[in-house]
Amino acid sequence: MFDAVSVRYEAVNAVLSLGLDRGWRRRCVDALGLPPGSVVLDVGAGTGDLCRELERRGMRPVGADLSAGMLSRARTRAPLVLADGLASPFRPARFDGVVSGFALRNVTDLGTLFQELARVTRPAGRISLLDLGEPEYPALRFGHRLWCGYAVPLIGSLLSDARAYRYLPNSLAYLPPTDETVQLLEKAGFGAVEHEPLSAGVSQLYVATRLGEVRA
Repeated sequence: MFDAVSVRYEAVNAVLSLGLDRGWRRRCVDALGLPPGSVVLDVGAGTGDLCRELERRGMRPVGADLSAGMLSRARTRAPLVLADGLASPFRPARFDGVVSGFALRNVTDLGTLFQELARVTRPAGRISLLDLGEPEYPALRFGHRLWCGYAVPLIGSLLSDARAYRYLPNSLAYLPPTDETVQLLEKAGFGAVEHEPLSAGVSQLYVATRLGEVRA
């Protein structure tokens, strides 16, 4: 499915988010709080938009994704690896930080993903995980559901792949509640976990610090 949407992926995302996705990615990288020169893994790197943001900040990104089609369309100088985020090929404590953009809801086992992120992140390293959300206020939530349920599939079918953009709004159901996600991150070895709604909750960000010693 992601191979099929790779050609116009970034352009369609910009249309569907009304251009807000760029600000969300900037906030994702801001929240890392890492200095230039830091080595940062982008899990679910897609076409490289977060990698490019990391490069603009002077960091050294490495992108990983399961979709060869997405990686083939990536516009970044970062090294790119075809890999499963649940069982990556990287050595323990390899990275100063980890980011992901809109990948969490596509993962079948978030607990295993977070354990893998803890394995490859050095102690005191940072993670910043961006995904979609749903507004808390009833009126905004109603409008958001209308947009996702009707406009997103229609626009997606006109500009890209209809099946993929029917999946997009439905995939929000796969994300666990905030408190459960925080517990999974803490269980995996992260502390100081923060959850930040963005754009009134249309997007959301989880930020945390790697604690303790790294297990091989």
